[in-house]
Amino acid sequence: MAETAGKEKTPKKKSFFKGLKLEFNKIIWPDKETVGKQTAVVIACSVALGLIIALLDLVIKFGLGFIL
Repeated sequence: MAETAGKEKTPKKKSFFKGLKLEFNKIIWPDKETVGKQTAVVIACSVALGLIIALLDLVIKFGLGFIL
């Protein structure tokens, strides 16, 4: 098995930047409408999570103040 591994031909390596350019051209960039919608969803989720954390903090603070 080890003998045949050395006999295989490796493909000629391309330049790093040529390969990078080829891969970069494969990227499908979203349009402005999609980016806007995704940004709005991220902001809304962040605000909602912040409100949930603030509410939990308030409840815990009130509970500890009541106990102590």
